[in-house]
Amino acid sequence: MKTIRTDKGFTLVEIMIVVAIIGLLAAIAIPNLLRARINSNESAVQGDLRAFSTAAESFRAAAQPPSYAANFAALTTAAPAYLDATWIDNAVKHGHTIAYAAGAAANGVISTYTLTGTARANEANNGYCIDHTGVLRVRVGVAAPTVAGGACTDPAVQ
Repeated sequence: MKTIRTDKGFTLVEIMIVVAIIGLLAAIAIPNLLRARINSNESAVQGDLRAFSTAAESFRAAAQPPSYAANFAALTTAAPAYLDATWIDNAVKHGHTIAYAAGAAANGVISTYTLTGTARANEANNGYCIDHTGVLRVRVGVAAPTVAGGACTDPAVQ
């Protein structure tokens, strides 16, 4: 007579094999997911800086006499607002610390500005800068973008 085994469940070896397979898949997938997040942060901050440049030019065109905003508040509290309320100095947007600097006012007119996005470690690879010329510039690495004389001096984004 044959006995039928009634034990049900997984053995320790089977469970260990499954855990090893899951660990292997995670070791392959996680670095790719982190790279994708960094790439999306880079693209998003470039779009944000370009949107800011458009808002700054719109503000300047509407101002009499034509002048750039002295700070983020001038762009976020206008009616209608040129930017949403998330734009504040030293805010973190898409893995970058954002900083705005208006040029010196001459006769009440601000004719230059710079907006920098400094990359934060493990969140982004490059820093970006845009100024009154509207040219987006990149600083490779997590160092702050280079600004001299009220203008960005790093190479332009291709």
